[in-house]
Amino acid sequence: MKRWQALAPLAALVGLSILGGIQLFRPSEESFVAKADRSAPDRQFPLLGDDSQTISFAPPPGEGPVMVNLFASWCAPCRAEHGDITALAEAHPGQVYGLAYKDNPAATRGFLQELGNPFTAIGVDRDGQGGLDFGLTGVPETFVISPEGKIILHVRGPLDEDRRKEVSKALEG
Repeated sequence: MKRWQALAPLAALVGLSILGGIQLFRPSEESFVAKADRSAPDRQFPLLGDDSQTISFAPPPGEGPVMVNLFASWCAPCRAEHGDITALAEAHPGQVYGLAYKDNPAATRGFLQELGNPFTAIGVDRDGQGGLDFGLTGVPETFVISPEGKIILHVRGPLDEDRRKEVSKALEG
């Protein structure tokens, strides 16, 4: 057998590995913003700062669509997207909610005191089960929920200007 014939499978494997690595580290932008049509979790979350009150997003509070951002004080990308969430809250008053995912309430309050609190209300998901019910793959993630209690948009990862525009369109109904 000639030497080049013996190396051909190895070269093909290396080539496929390179292509796989490119796809893994540079996924397409569409993979982060997905239209959805499933029910929001039918779960009550205690409010941050007042465990005696709860919030549910199925159906969402208010009359129009709402955005629920799952975040945590220990999450660096959550800190990076905070300006975009603040911009959404200013553009859509009363429609932007937060859900503190697996976070210490005191740390959540410190995070919001430092960066500002753009949220209409914040639920607490101490054990993370609520995030799993939403379909969370990792914080931060943002969900837009219709007045009927359906998740109509799911944004994986931190918001940026383009993703913020997608969320804003969905909040406009």
